Amino acid sequence: MTGLSTILIVVGLFLVGGIISFVKQKMPTSLIVLLSISAGLCLVAGVLRLEVWN
Repeated sequence: MTGLSTILIVVGLFLVGGIISFVKQKMPTSLIVLLSISAGLCLVAGVLRLEVWN
């Protein structure tokens, strides 16, 4: 596990926490969708950068 993959996964999980918080605060749906897309991209990029795929 490299440092960058760890950072991407941690940032992705942080954004997932933000999604949960924004849903509880009844923030606009477009903001929640944007946050969900960015969290998904961070998590996918972090998982794909793991060195277990070689």
